[in-house]
Amino acid sequence: MADKPSRGLVLYGDGLARFINPSHTHLHDLASRGICGFLSLSNSPPSETEDERIVREFAQLLDSCEASLGVNVGGATNLECQQKSLMPTISERFMGMRAAIVANNSSLTSFGGTLGFTVMQTDELIKNNHPLSEPPVDVVASESLKLLGFQEGKTLETSQFDLIFMHIGAGEKANGQTEIIANDVEYINGLVGRIMQTAEPGSEIGSRLHLSLVMSYGAVSKDDDPSLSVLVTKNENNSDLSSLSPRQSYTMKGGNPRDNIRHHCPMLIAQWQYAVTRKDMAKTFSFEDFKEHGGNLTIPADRFLHEVAFKLWKAPKYGA
Repeated sequence: MADKPSRGLVLYGDGLARFINPSHTHLHDLASRGICGFLSLSNSPPSETEDERIVREFAQLLDSCEASLGVNVGGATNLECQQKSLMPTISERFMGMRAAIVANNSSLTSFGGTLGFTVMQTDELIKNNHPLSEPPVDVVASESLKLLGFQEGKTLETSQFDLIFMHIGAGEKANGQTEIIANDVEYINGLVGRIMQTAEPGSEIGSRLHLSLVMSYGAVSKDDDPSLSVLVTKNENNSDLSSLSPRQSYTMKGGNPRDNIRHHCPMLIAQWQYAVTRKDMAKTFSFEDFKEHGGNLTIPADRFLHEVAFKLWKAPKYGA
């Protein structure tokens, strides 16, 4: 733990995990510096739309699946939908935590609003008078850090937010728009590079910024690549040992088995904070490297926010 509360930035690449390649050097650099692993999701319900998937999977990251049932997918959440949600706000759940969501998907921003998040679109971060020659990715990175109280290499005593979620990905884009998806991956790669450059090891910002990069596979089916499974198979060669194989922890909750777990195509996650997070043996941001060398193995996606809140001193202990 740091000697002061951290401030968190979560970059969420929705549906982009399968498009990462060796040229995305900043993503691989982050994986090589931090702690890596998987976040397990539930199976998608039949006939789920893309907007419904986006909200459902994001709700799992926030441990707020119940609240997602009250979202008017495809448009703004109305008062009736807000009243249906009995989920406490993010501030009520995590010791007054001030959090924001930056996203361009209307269903996702509607959902965030019901949970007490401040909602912004990416364009709002670029609205200030920045030089036209400055790349948008640099502007978004610097403006995001400003909202967290990081400016000109310094950490301000106060900040507008403790935590920012930034949703980047295919969103409502149709399947097959490979050029748009490639641009999304390049964008998040550049964003990670710019942020890591600002929070370089030994800097004042580096010791206070807790950076999480989450990359998901988007819409998947049971027929997706079986090699992308986190499930540890039992030793079928010895039936006696097979019967003694324990359940993996991500399949349990409160001592009881979890239902409806998707064992393949989990979210990939790398986290880094200078001199705070552990470093594992992963060298690249890839499923294979995380499974072989990642230090965090697999945890349920609904435990993710609790872990981050602990790093921000907004939860008394991990999993609380």
